[in-house]
Amino acid sequence: MRLELRRRIERGTLSVSLLARQTGLGQAHISNFLNGRRGLSLPTLDKILHALRINVADLLPAARGALLSEQMGEKGEFPLVTHSAALVEPYIRVSSVQRMVALPAEAFSQLRPRCTAARRQWERFVAIQLSAADAEPMDPVLRPEALVVIDRHYNSFVPYRQGEANLYAARSSGRLVIRYADFQAERLILRARNPATAIEVIETEAGETASDLIAGRVALVVNEV
Repeated sequence: MRLELRRRIERGTLSVSLLARQTGLGQAHISNFLNGRRGLSLPTLDKILHALRINVADLLPAARGALLSEQMGEKGEFPLVTHSAALVEPYIRVSSVQRMVALPAEAFSQLRPRCTAARRQWERFVAIQLSAADAEPMDPVLRPEALVVIDRHYNSFVPYRQGEANLYAARSSGRLVIRYADFQAERLILRARNPATAIEVIETEAGETASDLIAGRVALVVNEV
């Protein structure tokens, strides 16, 4: 619960004062919990769950070893998740999973990660589906309703293959976009395949690196599903 509250506060979707109003708890009580100086009683936990409109199962990540085993077995099972979850949820919540999709596991078993130790704590592979508007900037690489599998253990700007640009899932104005990306002069540069789509230049914020704006490298695209 502490991690979930901190995550929402960092994203700007929650504040201590707002949570206090929603639950009737004192701001000091909430701050002490966030800073690890006190725990929560079960009734207090219920109040917070109700305010956030989630249940206990949403706070529990899938068994990460079991999930990886499923993904690396003969028939890989990957969670199809919301774009927001792919961007910001280290551990995918039950409510974020739309369905599981089966894909050939051999396409993923030998993929090399390249990320920080902290990012390696994230669940690795997630799938998202693109609308026509999402896909248009990368046409014809991506088509409407394309299924995209993201390797969230690769958010480095080093090319995965020599002479070939990486395709990334990145955060732009709070939403997920699929683009080619570079890091120049403390700025994230996002480029589309479609020349009609403008280049985006994103300034990193204090305490943030350009890699923090990258959800991961696109590992697989299925344009007909």
